[in-house]
Amino acid sequence: MTNTRAPQSSSPASGLAHSTPGAVPVLPSWAAASEKRRGHIARVTALLDAWSDALSLSMAQRQAWHDAGRWHDALRDADEATLRANADDPARPLGMLHGSAAARWLARDGEQRTDVLDAVRWHTTGHVQWDQVGKALYMADFLEPGRPFMQADRAFLAHLVPLQFDAVFRQVVRLRLEWALREGKGFAPETVALWDAVR
Repeated sequence: MTNTRAPQSSSPASGLAHSTPGAVPVLPSWAAASEKRRGHIARVTALLDAWSDALSLSMAQRQAWHDAGRWHDALRDADEATLRANADDPARPLGMLHGSAAARWLARDGEQRTDVLDAVRWHTTGHVQWDQVGKALYMADFLEPGRPFMQADRAFLAHLVPLQFDAVFRQVVRLRLEWALREGKGFAPETVALWDAVR
């Protein structure tokens, strides 16, 4: 994996490049994402764009939401050696490494927005110190319409995000915890702290 250029980004001053439904956002040169993964990234980013429009966020905020969406799974399909070499804590389970590794690549490439980096870094586990960017990404990653489970319930929650942001966030945290319990998966310390903070 060669780090040859910075992530492509639209400057907020030049106008936000919204996602056209079905269009795959531009990914960094070092990204490792399959076509299926790129479809997921496009749906997450489109959802974040729609919410930021509905909430009438500033251009800088909209760009932050958009960029967090397009970068969150940039390394989701990278090999284990690449992920462990670039993650903050390489001893974590493999499925938790791609956000941390992507955030480190972004920072090395010059990304300085802490809220965007933290959103990407913790999007798998959640984080108690997140601001709206992280919370929005966490919800969009779960609520994007391409996922096959609970489609009607998730669509309803996605519709409510601009109206009841904090309430929907709490519900998404709860649903993700319930899913992890059903699947017999453990919880990261960050996930437990997040649930304690929002319940």
